[in-house]
Amino acid sequence: MFKKFAALALAAMMLFTFATLFAGCSGSAADLKIGCIMVGDETEGYTKAHMDGIKDAAKSLGIADNQIIWKYKIEETSDCLDAATDLVGQGCTVIISNSYGHQTYMAQAAEQFPDVTFVSMTGDFASISGLKNLKNGFTKVYESRYVSGVVAGMKLAELIADGKVSKTATPYAYDGDNVKIGYVGAFNYAEVVSGYTAFFLGIRSIVPNVTMEVNYTNSWFDIDKEAAAAETLVANGCVIIGQHADSTGAPSACEKLLASGKICYSVGYNVDMLPTAPNAALTSPTNTWSEFYKELFKDVMDGKDFPVDLAKGYDQNGVAITALGKSCAAGTQEKVDQVIADLKSGKLHVFDTSTFTVSQEQNTCTVVTDAEGHLTSCKVDMSFMDWSTMTPIYKGDVVECITNGYFSESTFRSAPYFSVRIDGIIEK
Repeated sequence: MFKKFAALALAAMMLFTFATLFAGCSGSAADLKIGCIMVGDETEGYTKAHMDGIKDAAKSLGIADNQIIWKYKIEETSDCLDAATDLVGQGCTVIISNSYGHQTYMAQAAEQFPDVTFVSMTGDFASISGLKNLKNGFTKVYESRYVSGVVAGMKLAELIADGKVSKTATPYAYDGDNVKIGYVGAFNYAEVVSGYTAFFLGIRSIVPNVTMEVNYTNSWFDIDKEAAAAETLVANGCVIIGQHADSTGAPSACEKLLASGKICYSVGYNVDMLPTAPNAALTSPTNTWSEFYKELFKDVMDGKDFPVDLAKGYDQNGVAITALGKSCAAGTQEKVDQVIADLKSGKLHVFDTSTFTVSQEQNTCTVVTDAEGHLTSCKVDMSFMDWSTMTPIYKGDVVECITNGYFSESTFRSAPYFSVRIDGIIEK
């Protein structure tokens, strides 16, 4: 009760102050104060990528370090609301959180402090919340995951051409005629499903006969669990290991296994994994968060209303892959350049329905396929649900996501919503 009373009193007391700040900061960085609620700190790749993006954007716009207030290791609990309230009290007019689980608390803060802009990164219900000061942002990281899959596919093609991977040399690496690859996933959320499917399709654009096993850790960051998951996948015969997990656990495990004589190469996430796995690491898909934050800070400085939902892909320099490792196959850079150009031009769509089939019925969206199993319709409910009661907290539209022969990802909202389980991928 005291916290609620204090928050309301603080909102009333600062109403005039914030109006003055917004009126006075148009086009100027001097009066802007930014609050940052981070689920981790600089030791964790995902948070470090956000921190670097915020700092780079601020520097480019002349925003001083002392105008940014950091809150580290804020759990996805009411601690987030407490942190947001404290940042408001310190004069922040823009408050950012970087984890999906912060979103409901950011919405509560947005209700309490209507003159402060709250940006819930990776969130998914700002556009249907009715809160004008709550925003969602993401990147089209599925595009860079696809490109990283192309890198992995080029390596796999080289291993097959050289005879290092074959039914004779490595029978354990085959499931029938298909080569096994693996993926360390955090949770079975749409964000992870979208990403691992894009990675798989990138590999299969180079080597069509592959299957992929996904092992979940049920944690965004757990070095030991991620390493163990990678080790299990390699033990099961997987020769390429991708990841949607935030630590160096999987690349480190692959490096040790490669040194012991196993054939296994790693594709990381967020940050360059070459310092950790100089021989096993091929590349990492990454988000160029600075592009997002630069637009956010500039809009606030100029008195503009920032988009309620924003996702940036290769066409807006929102995503990338890190440096190619020395183990990458010859010709990889040229192939990557071609694929990125095709993504930018719209010639290539990651979820082109002609490139995969669907035969499983366990999907959270309504799917319709043709006789060959290719998607002809996929309708997704954009409501934000209370899954314990199966009722919508915020009601959204049901939208058709198949347009012009491909699944249109991150267009109806910034956060991923591709959760279709396609053939060739096994979850464990």
